[in-house]
Amino acid sequence: MADQRLNVRRILVIDDNADAADLLGAIMAMEGHVVEVAHGGREGLAAAANFLPDVVFLDIGMPGMDGYQVAIELRRNPSLVAVRIVALTAWGDAESRARVVECGFDAHLVKPAKIESLLNEAILVRAAK
Repeated sequence: MADQRLNVRRILVIDDNADAADLLGAIMAMEGHVVEVAHGGREGLAAAANFLPDVVFLDIGMPGMDGYQVAIELRRNPSLVAVRIVALTAWGDAESRARVVECGFDAHLVKPAKIESLLNEAILVRAAK
């Protein structure tokens, strides 16, 4: 029998909407992942540096420090070079999608995202770039 723990990931959820962030964190934890939740950009960067996630679900439209800025900072951290960054946002327009790519995200999901899509993104690894 295959070890079900092979797909367990360290997941960081960064979203200023505390209810949405906590709910996604709870779903990922119920699936067996190790989860950390942050409710803002700066808090998320600090959490990432300490937690060293495999995957980050990152909202774009946050006050203070938006998700684009957070993604750029995550990519600058040598300890997080392999982290998979997934935009999870209400912004699905072409300009937002282009900026997601420019800022180093690996994927883009539009809220409300299907649970299956979130779970699939959680177990993917970052493609070498």
